[in-house]
Amino acid sequence: MKNEAKLTSTRADVPDRGLVWLNGQFMDFAAARVSVEDRGFQFGDGIYETIRVYDGTPFAIEQHIERLSRSAAAIELELPMSGEEFVTIAQELIARSGLKEAEVYIQVTRGAAPRLHPFPIGVSPTVVMTVRPVRPIPRRFRERGIVVKTFPDERWARCDIKTICLLPNVLAVERARRAGADEALFVRDGLVTEGTSSNVFIVHRGEVVTPPADHRILAGVTRGLVLEIARGCGYQTDEREIPLSDLKAASEVFITSTVKEVLAVVRVDDAVIGNGEPGDVFRRLYDVYRSQLPGRRRAPGSESVEESR
Repeated sequence: MKNEAKLTSTRADVPDRGLVWLNGQFMDFAAARVSVEDRGFQFGDGIYETIRVYDGTPFAIEQHIERLSRSAAAIELELPMSGEEFVTIAQELIARSGLKEAEVYIQVTRGAAPRLHPFPIGVSPTVVMTVRPVRPIPRRFRERGIVVKTFPDERWARCDIKTICLLPNVLAVERARRAGADEALFVRDGLVTEGTSSNVFIVHRGEVVTPPADHRILAGVTRGLVLEIARGCGYQTDEREIPLSDLKAASEVFITSTVKEVLAVVRVDDAVIGNGEPGDVFRRLYDVYRSQLPGRRRAPGSESVEESR
């Protein structure tokens, strides 16, 4: 490691709520402290990843760390550790926590310095990793699908960077929930881009379609896996722009994310999708997706709802 990590804990026992690794030390949440001058706190100057843990194994962790590295490069932030070191620490964090079904959150900021816009000189990044138990998704989401509401996409033009600047996402999902929806989808110039914490797919005449992986979306790890599964199942796939009218007229709509996995969408605004129930393509793709997870789990009644892809 560029900055030697001190693999020590502030306590021997680990509470059920999880565990923290902060700048080289393991500790519980109550002991974790970050400077009020941290640039993540003051500017949102940082990046993050969330990784789902199944049966004690962090799923697709290498892809998540690769994306963390791409995000860091995009904001000109030099990571203080190699990808292999991130993986090793995450695995030890999980092992120390004793959690089998969990979420690992990784956040890297540009560090703590007096509040000025230019990059500080000689400042080390702040690196935080946490592991927590998963929080349950309502059974109805799996069995009956979810409702989404659309909002204008007013975010910045580099949505491909997994930045901690998430205020537009926070506002959109809060307004969606106030309107009785479960997720918000962004629409830019009449084209659907993505959800606040998910990627979106439609099924049109048997073809599985999702918006292209350009600067307008964060290309989720689960998005890529589901595309591979769809091709392996014999479905035609395409990455192309999706007008809002096509979304509402699709035979099926579903969203993907790391911890939501795959969820069917049965209503968009006031438009009912298909027959108003999760469709056959969704069910097949989700069943195959679950079969590939550590422990080869079938679709459960509940999983996590942490906002991540």
